[in-house]
Amino acid sequence: MNISLSNTVVAGLLCALLCIGLSSQAQETLSTTDSRAARSYRKAVELYGQRQFQQARTALEDAVQKDERFTEAWMLLGDLSLDMKDKDGALQAYEKGISLNPDFYPRAILVAADLHRTAARYDRAADYYEMFLLRKPLKPADRNAAELGLKSSLFAIHAMANPVPFEPFNLGSLVNSQYDEYVNAITTDNNLLLFTRKHPSEQRFPDGRPLLVEDFFRAEVDGDLFLQARPLGPPINTEGNEGALTISADRRYLFFSACNRRDGLGSCDIYYAVREDNGWSRPRNPRTPLNSARWDSHPSLSSDNRTLVFASSREGGKGKSDLWVAVVGEDGKWGTPVNMGDSLNTPGQEMSPLIHPDGQTLYFASDGHPGMGGMDLFMTRKGPDGKWSQPVNLGYPINTVSDELALVVDAKGEWAYFSSDKLGGEGGYDMYRFRLNEAFRPVPVSYMKGFVFDALTRLPLRAVFEVVDLSNSNQVVSAGSDPATGEFLVTIPSGRSYALHVTAPGYLFYSDHFQLDEAKEIAHPYLKDVALQPIQVGQEVVMRNVFFETASYALLPESRAELDRLVKLLRENPGIQIEIGGHTDNVGSVAYNQKLSEDRAQSVLQYLVDHGIPVARLKAVGYGLSRPIATNDTDEGRALNRRTAFVVTKPE
Repeated sequence: MNISLSNTVVAGLLCALLCIGLSSQAQETLSTTDSRAARSYRKAVELYGQRQFQQARTALEDAVQKDERFTEAWMLLGDLSLDMKDKDGALQAYEKGISLNPDFYPRAILVAADLHRTAARYDRAADYYEMFLLRKPLKPADRNAAELGLKSSLFAIHAMANPVPFEPFNLGSLVNSQYDEYVNAITTDNNLLLFTRKHPSEQRFPDGRPLLVEDFFRAEVDGDLFLQARPLGPPINTEGNEGALTISADRRYLFFSACNRRDGLGSCDIYYAVREDNGWSRPRNPRTPLNSARWDSHPSLSSDNRTLVFASSREGGKGKSDLWVAVVGEDGKWGTPVNMGDSLNTPGQEMSPLIHPDGQTLYFASDGHPGMGGMDLFMTRKGPDGKWSQPVNLGYPINTVSDELALVVDAKGEWAYFSSDKLGGEGGYDMYRFRLNEAFRPVPVSYMKGFVFDALTRLPLRAVFEVVDLSNSNQVVSAGSDPATGEFLVTIPSGRSYALHVTAPGYLFYSDHFQLDEAKEIAHPYLKDVALQPIQVGQEVVMRNVFFETASYALLPESRAELDRLVKLLRENPGIQIEIGGHTDNVGSVAYNQKLSEDRAQSVLQYLVDHGIPVARLKAVGYGLSRPIATNDTDEGRALNRRTAFVVTKPE
């Protein structure tokens, strides 16, 4: 899109010039004293009003040839040249008029500044923006535009003097073609590339030319090799246009944009499809409040499938299009979208968001933040308070004076994917990738993968997975397993200790804790199959996320998440009773360990009572070191023996 000149600037300039030219006192108010020049100018104004541009241009060129200090003629020639798509001619004319009288129509200075920035002449652009800002008075919108232009020009000067590493690689002829390809997504395991191709359809224009349509394509990835691309096919692809696709980390959901459909609410809506046994379901429109009567597009789904970031021009925004976020409620429906705020959104355009699997890093395109020109790519991070940081421009030459519209970053954060028509390739827009600068990389992530099943029947189960950061008790992931296969995949930032909780109606919960060190990357995921026990008498659950102070029965804060799940289980199943068992290793005397285990079991019982569970449903027993489940000859074995568990003693 490049930098677009303000319509209000051009319209205002044209009005001023036409009013002067058509005035009954035009001869007296014009800056020229040459009657021949004035006559040519008035003829040009008349021809311009009739949209006879070439004849008007000839008349204006005659006017300035007869009087080269004819300010109005130079200004109108600049405006006319813009209408004729001659930016260089427009800039020469404006600059001449400005040099003669910068106060004749100051907003022409803003147009000249924008034209210089469009051509990447940032030094000259900065000079003109500064000149414009010295004019008095200025309308707020004009001042804001000039201030952004000046900041952008100064940023571009610095960025070009300090380029970031950037070596783009074409993805090859098996996925790129002579047509336009726009990269959409790379799956968490880096095994599947999804993109949009704009290609000829079977439909024809009246003159026989094929109608171009946008469809989704997929390509398997084998290491660094991108295999032959194939259409995603129906029911996702249709005779109409589809674009801006995102796929969930577990590959169960597709979200994308489609425009002008019969079931649409606005010009473009967000649709979704669910993976079924025989392929993708027919796409559905989630309706309001996710979609609106305006433009809604560019969805990006978080790795836990519960948060959707997207672009929209709906009411309540800050500019032409803003970034919005919606969250799935307890009822499984999308809540009312919330504007992502002033730190991200501007009076301009924000679009193409990508929420990385780390859940903390967001990439997007904007023309409202200081940049190289047109749409630039930015990155922001979510802080501990949940607020997004001030966006950071990804720098030059990733960003240029042209539009950079979207960026896809793989789960590891090493490779970034984009589309460009300026790097050669197969033709039109091709897909490329490059190694992302360390400063712009997300938090390293790995993923947990496996399936959940009934411990007795081995049948797959639909269950809820919750992963909690043990350092701060914050929930990192909340996701579900596939109801048909029991499979699950959740992405998790590396370098932390986590608690895992798995729950399903009618089953005792499962808990575990694990450490993902920095070396645990996408290439080496955490694999975990989970067997859930039906709620039956005699079934035992080891609560692996109940922690005590060393040699004490005082519960640590990290235990709360686990104990709260036990409270929830007991509330949802008011007929069951449980025995809480405390167990130790063999370090210390038998009597010491017996007393410690009893006290720890009692601490858990008291927590449950304090949270509303009747004491009549609970029993605390200390088993000391009498029931080991592993050897006491190793640190690992003793750690397993130091445990708290509960057993169902009375059924529903």
